[in-house]
Amino acid sequence: MNYRRCGRSGVLLPEISLGLWHNFGQQADKEECRAMIGRALELGICHFDLANNYGPPPGAAESCFGELLQRHYAAHRDEMFISTKAGHLMWEGPYGDWGSRKHMLASLDQSLRRMKLEYVDVFYSHRPDPDTPLEETIGALITAVESGRALYAGLSKYPAHLFTRACTMLREAGVPCLLHQFRYNMLDRSCESGQLPAVKEQHTGCIVFSPLAQGMLTGKYRNSTIPPASRAADASSPFLNAEQVASQAAHLAKLQSIADAAGIPLTHLALRWLLNKPEITSVLIGARTVQQLEQCAAAAGQAPLPQELMEQCELCNEA
Repeated sequence: MNYRRCGRSGVLLPEISLGLWHNFGQQADKEECRAMIGRALELGICHFDLANNYGPPPGAAESCFGELLQRHYAAHRDEMFISTKAGHLMWEGPYGDWGSRKHMLASLDQSLRRMKLEYVDVFYSHRPDPDTPLEETIGALITAVESGRALYAGLSKYPAHLFTRACTMLREAGVPCLLHQFRYNMLDRSCESGQLPAVKEQHTGCIVFSPLAQGMLTGKYRNSTIPPASRAADASSPFLNAEQVASQAAHLAKLQSIADAAGIPLTHLALRWLLNKPEITSVLIGARTVQQLEQCAAAAGQAPLPQELMEQCELCNEA
């Protein structure tokens, strides 16, 4: 595993980080979850990314992680970099959502109890709140750090102009933004027009989620085939469906042919394409099994993709 410096901080993050979004919920196999955490640590994946509402149901991922951490991995806490977030719907009522100081700090305290931790390494504002002054949300992040409940502050899914303002507020308070987290993959490059340049300008770290486009960039949907156990085969899935796969079929076929010609899995092409970007500190995967975790981790520590291969990907993406 290679480790990259997070902006101008002293923090080093692994090239591949593990997100516990929808794979550590109430219905998850606890033994598989335990095995994934253990194997991640063996592979050098020391960053574990959570949020208050990860599950399902909300809170379940933190509870599962906290139980496994306490029972099996407590001795490794100082080797682990753990993050959580607040800002999406967590509980009913006026204080269970968005970016008020009330929600942010109450949510953080709940997260710490669920994970059985005294502090998290990073506490994020999970999304900007259009109805709460930015100063209030950022003030809550500052309090979280100054009170010792978090070591660093982070921002997630902020548009470039708000991200820049928030970074200025945090820096002036002596709590500089450590990380910005947003979506980025070969099928969704919308961040390139604002968020990606902003992290470079602000000298923060950058961690990207959905690097494999909900599995579309793994090769499992080759020739628009929908495997029975895949996410797109689940008619109730809000994240991916057969129509979305079909709409990307031509693009996926071109990328698959590039990966095949280069002799590497499409998964590795997608992850290494991101890791070739100098702004990217870490790529956040959401493995469901140890095997998937190992396949993704094997993309780390590799030489940069050849320029010719990057150019082929660019031409494919522009087509």
